[in-house]
Amino acid sequence: MSHAVPRVIIKPKRARPFFARHPWVFATSIARIEGEPSAGDEVDVSSHEGQFIGRGLFNPHSGIRVRLYRWEQSALDEAFWSRTIAQALNLRRETLRLGGPRSAYRLVSSEADGISGLTVDRYDRWLVAQFSSLALFERRATLLRLLSEPTRAEGILLRIDRGIADAEALQTPDIVHGTIPEEPILIEEHGLSYEVDLRGGQKTGFFLDQRENRRATARYCEGQRVLDLFCYTGGFALNAIRHGAATHVLGIDSSAPAIDRARANAVRNQIGEARFEAADVMRTLASLRSREERFGVVICDPPKFARHGREVDDALKGYVRLNRAAVDVLAPQGILITCSCSGLVDRNLFSAALGQVAELSGRSIQILEQRGQAPDHPVSASCLESDYLKCLVCRVGEST
Repeated sequence: MSHAVPRVIIKPKRARPFFARHPWVFATSIARIEGEPSAGDEVDVSSHEGQFIGRGLFNPHSGIRVRLYRWEQSALDEAFWSRTIAQALNLRRETLRLGGPRSAYRLVSSEADGISGLTVDRYDRWLVAQFSSLALFERRATLLRLLSEPTRAEGILLRIDRGIADAEALQTPDIVHGTIPEEPILIEEHGLSYEVDLRGGQKTGFFLDQRENRRATARYCEGQRVLDLFCYTGGFALNAIRHGAATHVLGIDSSAPAIDRARANAVRNQIGEARFEAADVMRTLASLRSREERFGVVICDPPKFARHGREVDDALKGYVRLNRAAVDVLAPQGILITCSCSGLVDRNLFSAALGQVAELSGRSIQILEQRGQAPDHPVSASCLESDYLKCLVCRVGEST
């Protein structure tokens, strides 16, 4: 005997984004709930006038009360998840032609692939999955099986971001299915080899979303001294030398383990022109400025500055302060490659922050390229929050 699916009713004049297939139904958009759904249950979402919108999964502990997955009244069953995952895998395999030995790329990109709350990266023969939805985490056995069978992965590591765990009431340590190497593995990107620590590295081990930007921005580095801020394990730095013919690169990151890995990557790739230091970025910039050191190219790829809407104003101030300091060590007509991975800071806001830097520094800033994440991190036209990565290539003029 079938049971009625609980129904979530949207407040008047709040339903349009969900008809347009935006997947996040926040608690503030809900008028009432008919039935008594528990965490992880399927629910139907309807407009205030009673028109069906879509079906999703409920979480009473999260600000995102419902994540929508289907826009017809059909079950979120194994057949649905299998089809959706297969579409994500097909994009990478057939359209983007990603794969091969030691390759690394995003396999499932949450909202952008119609699976809000699940991100999966592939590193050679292993997968790293991050759950940001309690309901999907409760379905992990099915989802991981549907991932492991077509990919033939030797192991899947489940990693939970601490901030997301608190928001979704997810209380669990990292979990391993199959086998995951204890030691770093090797991946290859643009002819360079990198060690990746799947268990202890940042995010899922490597910043795969910057793949195309690492190669594209290298062409601005020919014959230049390059400063790579927040360099992590050396991705931008090594590309600047190998593919950009930079004369020298100084990489700075506050993480000593990341710097150790960057040095090992430089040795592995026989790149002696790169030097890496574990240090605070802002203090390093102040020291370089006091010594009147100048660089032809400065690359700035900081961590996320805003996780919540209330943090956006402070994040913008942080971007102004950071880029102002970076400009101070940039030679006249030098190139600033500056990034933001804060999805809440959109392109207009980020570009406007650079306008403030131009005003404060008395130097013109021309945006030459506006780049984003690699295509295996697609952007959903229904959820523009998935357009999170900004990478602006700028020329900075002389002081006036």
